[in-house]
Amino acid sequence: MKKRGITTYKLIKDYEFNARTVNNLRHDLSITMNTLGKLCEILDCTPNDVVEFFKE
Repeated sequence: MKKRGITTYKLIKDYEFNARTVNNLRHDLSITMNTLGKLCEILDCTPNDVVEFFKE
């Protein structure tokens, strides 16, 4: 987001993200696939650029 100049404020105001969704993003909590798709569209990236999977 920083690279693209997108702030959490901009996600809420310009892209109509719910504040709870932005909070989830900031705190590494779960988001929906729809949210991930919308975020990737805004940032012009793929889900692999946004998500990390960890094996336990």
